[in-house]
Amino acid sequence: MAGLKEGDVVPNFSAKTQDGTVFNWSENVGKPTVIYFYPKDDTPGCTAQACSFRDEYQDFKDLGAEVIGVSGDSEKSHVKFAKKYNLPFILLSDKDKTIRNLFNVPTNLLGLIPGRVTYIIDKEGKIVSIFNSMRATNHIPVALKTIREMK
Repeated sequence: MAGLKEGDVVPNFSAKTQDGTVFNWSENVGKPTVIYFYPKDDTPGCTAQACSFRDEYQDFKDLGAEVIGVSGDSEKSHVKFAKKYNLPFILLSDKDKTIRNLFNVPTNLLGLIPGRVTYIIDKEGKIVSIFNSMRATNHIPVALKTIREMK
């Protein structure tokens, strides 16, 4: 599967959020969105990344953008992670890797660790930029800069 790339429109997908509701992508189109894939809740790099997005979340909101985190963890794990670090944004549970496969997010370290990739999507649902780096906190300034440039 080729997966999504810059310039592609994100097709509809759905997943459970940390509060157990169903998130449908089609209901989110209309505002810029940052979808970031991360390996695992409550691990050092993923926590640093989530907390960095949390700390800059108001800047994203002020620009009319939404932030969504995606990992293979359960909704229950996401609830604990979001509460522990006061995360104000949506976390999607992708246990069966449907969303990860749709976006074709690669694995790292000999295929053992799910990749860390951020997709910046415009209000029409088109992927404007893809940032792939295992350096967790590098994603936030790149995403914020791209969202600002879209304004």
